[in-house]
Amino acid sequence: MNNLKRLLSIAEVLVIIVIALIPLFPNLPYRLNSYLSWEGAYRMVNGQVPFRDFGMPVGYMYWVIPAAFFKIFGAQMITLVKAQVLINILGALCFRWIMIRLNIPAAVRFTGIIVYCLTYSLPNYWPWYNNTVIFYEFVALAFLVHFLTGKQSKWGIIWPALAGAFVFFSFFTKQDGGGLALLVCLALLVYDALIEKRWKPLAFFTGGLLLTGLLIILPLTKYSFGYWFNHGQPPHSSRISVSDIVTEFLLQSQWLKFYLALIIILLFAYIKNFKAFLQNKQLMLFTLLTLGIIAEAAIFQVTSYLPVDNNIFYHSFAIVYILYLLANLLPININSWKTTAVITGCILLIWSQAYWKYIERFVIPSTPETYSTHTHAGYTYADVVNRNTYMIEIDTTAVPLHEWRLSSLPSLRKVLLPGPTVDGIDRLMNSPLVKSGKKLKVLNMSELTTLAAEIPFELEAGKDYPLWFHKGVGMFEKETNMFIDRVKNNYYDLVLFEYVPYSNNIYPFSVREALLENYNRVDTFPVPRNPSSHAWIEVYVQKK
Repeated sequence: MNNLKRLLSIAEVLVIIVIALIPLFPNLPYRLNSYLSWEGAYRMVNGQVPFRDFGMPVGYMYWVIPAAFFKIFGAQMITLVKAQVLINILGALCFRWIMIRLNIPAAVRFTGIIVYCLTYSLPNYWPWYNNTVIFYEFVALAFLVHFLTGKQSKWGIIWPALAGAFVFFSFFTKQDGGGLALLVCLALLVYDALIEKRWKPLAFFTGGLLLTGLLIILPLTKYSFGYWFNHGQPPHSSRISVSDIVTEFLLQSQWLKFYLALIIILLFAYIKNFKAFLQNKQLMLFTLLTLGIIAEAAIFQVTSYLPVDNNIFYHSFAIVYILYLLANLLPININSWKTTAVITGCILLIWSQAYWKYIERFVIPSTPETYSTHTHAGYTYADVVNRNTYMIEIDTTAVPLHEWRLSSLPSLRKVLLPGPTVDGIDRLMNSPLVKSGKKLKVLNMSELTTLAAEIPFELEAGKDYPLWFHKGVGMFEKETNMFIDRVKNNYYDLVLFEYVPYSNNIYPFSVREALLENYNRVDTFPVPRNPSSHAWIEVYVQKK
């Protein structure tokens, strides 16, 4: 028994580290929205201060870790992946520590860590604020659960204060996730206060939260912090909609509803004496935590909807809780080699899609399919019928992944881009304007933010300058008019504009209209995203 626990403990750490390191080895396709991660970190590592030199509707804690990695490893896209490796390792270790403090059986805990790594760490190998906000929450929960399940000591009260600080870091990464993290922590603290008849932990948690907030926000109030920071005031709009949350939960959210229903059924079978259940502190903390995470996931999927399934952090908590209850209800020895092997095998079967797509390229080498096509009523179809082509229009603008390749630019090392995009970048870098060596005034309203490290130009800065250009999210009417005026006055030597006609003003169409009137469009090539259909980067220069 002890040998099993010891080996599983070692295996847990190895699984966490190995799965987190996997993305460092292959060349990786460019990830949609990673341009924003790069630019925020690049600006900060070059001395720019958020809200003084650029504005954004969230806090800056998301960019702190990538900026630190830029300082150490250099401002390259692949450095973002290295930063995420650290986030994934620390996040998984926090999850593991929470499970240890809740006294979860070793076999169940090992299973939960596999689920966490397969469902949450492995897919999230590029950093994104909807992932980092949860990471800070998990650090806060690890500190808090460590305190709530431990013995009282003289200095132990520091743990709730640290939890409060990291909840603020979560909030200052993304308001919705941070606010939900606060509610989950408060639920645990209020229960502890009622059951232990103590309120000091809640007070220290609140103190840590408020003190950290004051230390971070007060220096920013002399800039345009109140204008940029999105808490629902004009010109921002709130994303909280109770009807949307309820509709999404009842019409979709199959996993969430399945877990919740199964937990209710198991609790119905488990609870013999409700008062005794409420007095069981370990189980109640675990119950409140799991139900809180499920509730958070149901809300988070509506308020933070990119990327798809960014709320999948709930799987590991729900599965561990379900297996924990089953272990207490079924006549099995949960901490045996046989049980561990069966449970682990079942989990690997359920989540096979998480790892098989990486394995199959070595086990089943594939070649790109080519079809003859014909056109009817304006639609192009393949002349064969199979599950890949039946009733599916072939998108002739998308660049197949086998045609993606590496760029020669250092900032894009180990990052695959569509071949035509690489060609377009090469044409730009070899253009007389760029090769002139002149310090250019550039408006880079595209995903190719890494060009700031390659072309001799300085990033524009100022309290009125947006970090990203999504109208109604990262910039508003005032900022749009600022760019239009600069375009009309030929302020820029070079403009890169990303034209995504089916998007909701991710790059404002009115700026493009001004460019078409006042500048020459000299080149066009596909955007660096997958799929790359019907979206282009346009290169504009001043009219001679």
